[in-house]
Amino acid sequence: MDLNGILSQLETANDEDTETLLQRYSQEVSQRFWFIQNKQAKLCQSVLAVLGRQVRPSCQRTCLETLRILSRDKRVLGPVATVDGMLVLTRMATLRAQQDEENKQEAAQDSLQSEEEKRVVVEALKCLCNVVYNSSAAQQVCVDIQLAHSLCASLHSAHMWQHEVGLFILRLFFLLSALRPDVRAVLRKDCHAVRLLTEVLEHTLDVHWVGTYEAARPEPQALPLPAESNERAMEALKALFNLTLSESRNEDDHQFRLLAAILRHLLMLKTETEEKTEEAHSHAVNLLNNLPVSCLDVLIDVPIQGGVEEYGGKNMEAVQVLLDFMERRIDKCSNYKEGLTPVLSLLTEGSRCHREIRRYIKTQVLPPLKDVKNRPEVGTTIRNKLVRLMTHVDMGVKQTAAEFLFVLCKESVDNLLKYTGYGNAAGLLVARGLLAGGRGETQYSDDEDSDTDEYKSAKPFINPITGHVEEPMPNPIEEMTEEQKEYEAEKLASMFDKLSRQNVIRPMGVRPDGTLAPLEETLVCPPEENSDTDSD
Repeated sequence: MDLNGILSQLETANDEDTETLLQRYSQEVSQRFWFIQNKQAKLCQSVLAVLGRQVRPSCQRTCLETLRILSRDKRVLGPVATVDGMLVLTRMATLRAQQDEENKQEAAQDSLQSEEEKRVVVEALKCLCNVVYNSSAAQQVCVDIQLAHSLCASLHSAHMWQHEVGLFILRLFFLLSALRPDVRAVLRKDCHAVRLLTEVLEHTLDVHWVGTYEAARPEPQALPLPAESNERAMEALKALFNLTLSESRNEDDHQFRLLAAILRHLLMLKTETEEKTEEAHSHAVNLLNNLPVSCLDVLIDVPIQGGVEEYGGKNMEAVQVLLDFMERRIDKCSNYKEGLTPVLSLLTEGSRCHREIRRYIKTQVLPPLKDVKNRPEVGTTIRNKLVRLMTHVDMGVKQTAAEFLFVLCKESVDNLLKYTGYGNAAGLLVARGLLAGGRGETQYSDDEDSDTDEYKSAKPFINPITGHVEEPMPNPIEEMTEEQKEYEAEKLASMFDKLSRQNVIRPMGVRPDGTLAPLEETLVCPPEENSDTDSD
């Protein structure tokens, strides 16, 4: 279409002609994500001018659809990313800065809007999401017009939201809190957004309380969480994640425990597909990582019902869901950094600070050792899978997996080596300065973990490097003469010397404090024997 013709006609067109022009244009460019900068910027300006007039809802919707398509290209957003442009969009989206009695009445009236008027609100919110995402200037305007306060005001009427309205309000909330840390602070401190979003999440998930931090358990025959409710819940979780990132939290312990209880309820729910359930659990894990670790006792301090996992009088149903989630993420063998490390970190910190959680997880991940014929990394158990990750190419993944197993072993080097072998654990021990043995800094209880008879009988024959009993190997120098042995020894020493002088390798030893040092230094001060023993 001739864009110059459209621009000239829009100046004098009535509502019907404007709709026709913009509908034809939108259909033509609906699949495009970039435009000719100058002309499309002028079109944005013309569309905003139409929206500034009193036009019928169907014309408003068409204008906003066109603006939404244009807003995919950040280069044409100049006219929109202004105070006037953003105020037009917020007015179309019915976002109000105050939640007084008058606005509550208006919010109630919004629920009586015609379908066409509701579509206008949705399209305006979609435009705002695109513009805020693509324009730093628009983000600054949001700060200037206090859009954060308007969004929080809208949360008060969340129970009356039409699905798409609620979805895109929450998405806009997420985008603004993700892109502007200063707005995040305003939302958290001045607007009490954590409490408001928690209430939205509670309503969306239809939580019924039977105790201070105990939600009624879903019935076994209950229908899965509807797709629309799940979609809104995911946006609320993402926004809450942003708001709880900062350590300067002004919410009290009660608010975080309430949120932990809702997340426990979410872990118990099923959605319409396994993929959506997995996504919901992933967002729950991410948010749980942001909460104070002391609040995780809410996950297990609920009454035990028949058929659920329990340990030491604590309800381990939610912990088992997290373990199952972790194993599924390991089995996917992809994107471990984003998909696996959050749940590993959560289980690590939960185990470090809550004895019952650690002891239960250890029974599932590191049960009393019986199989000593196979390498620790060979097999299909959770232990085997985690030990394999200890030598993963991604440093973050290998460190997180190793730390998890180390905490399950109460940060005892001897106990860790029993389950993993020295070769797999070397990276962690070097990083922790524990090559000489010993323990980490965390203090743990003195609960016992006796070795199995199979392990006790095989222990003298276990190779400490590989962590398993090796088949007897023929001695390669058994049939050599003394002269041949001496020749091979000199040859090997010469090769090591050459590599060392070329700085290809550097012989290292272990200091008494468990850290690495050049070999010549450690020969002067040989490491002391470690007398530390492990009771778990």
